[in-house]
Amino acid sequence: MNILLSCAGCRNYLIDFFKTALAGHGQVFVTDSNPDAVSLQEADRGFIMPRANHPEYFDLLLDICKQNQIKLLISLNDLELPLLAKQRDLFLKIGTIPVIADPAAIDICFDKWKTFKFLTQHQIPAPKTYLSLADARQAIATGELTFPLVIKPRWGTASIGIEFPQDDEELELAYQLVKKRLSRTILADISASDRDRSVLIQEQIIGKEYGLDVINNLDGKYIATLAKRKLSMRGGETDRAVTVADPQLIDIGEKIGRNLQHIGNLDCDVFSGAQGYCILEMNPRFGGGYPFSHIAGANLPAALIAWASGKTADPDWFTVTPDLMSSKCARLVIHTLHYSTEPSLVSK
Repeated sequence: MNILLSCAGCRNYLIDFFKTALAGHGQVFVTDSNPDAVSLQEADRGFIMPRANHPEYFDLLLDICKQNQIKLLISLNDLELPLLAKQRDLFLKIGTIPVIADPAAIDICFDKWKTFKFLTQHQIPAPKTYLSLADARQAIATGELTFPLVIKPRWGTASIGIEFPQDDEELELAYQLVKKRLSRTILADISASDRDRSVLIQEQIIGKEYGLDVINNLDGKYIATLAKRKLSMRGGETDRAVTVADPQLIDIGEKIGRNLQHIGNLDCDVFSGAQGYCILEMNPRFGGGYPFSHIAGANLPAALIAWASGKTADPDWFTVTPDLMSSKCARLVIHTLHYSTEPSLVSK
């Protein structure tokens, strides 16, 4: 079985996890638009690709999967997910299983306003969220909303454009600044689809931060929730964490998984504030917090491979040792590949 991790970037730990799970019975391929992406150094084979919004992107990706008998296609990029979801059937026809939910579920996660509506619809705690400056100011006037607040892109990724205004003057400035700067980021195209409502105003939750891996199988059926408390962050990604066994977090994850019916992993950001647990975001992919579950005993790569092979996953792959603290650390990777500027195979 061959696996393809698209937009792999520097997630070399996932390459290692999948290689170990394959145990020599297949290869791990990667793609990335950056010819210097370190994932290209350690995958069995790597491809330099254009960005996901390139008109030929999915023709190229489909051809790579067909020529290399890719069984599982796993996207690691928020901007690629909604596009890939619409192409899912094309990959299934050639025998490749994209580990991605239907477009409606992906849209709920990518559009933070729809995330808020989904959570409130299913009685899952979420921060108070407003789609316009006028609505937020009205909530402030009635005492429903108080400073400090969070300004964030409606369609966001990698902590781009997040501000924390402390008063009304900062609220105005931050709102206009984020809205203006979005046109110069990778979020420009999607934000232009509803420019007047492309920025959200949200209640700021003060408290401990948690991460959930909500795992569904390839049919979108809920399997398990793995939880950890985030101890430190770096570049918007979890840098140190400790696994926790909290029934309330497990129940929240199950409720999300059963109602969203995503496929594979759903990375959820959670805060524990004065009102209890509150879901901030849902990302339907392997997130930066998954390695902390994996090192504590989970093995989602092995489960995905088993499901794709028509086998039953080992229940032990969805359990973790509680109270296990772990940290990420940097390591050096030597670049030994000869790069091509064309979207083609990278040769060693």
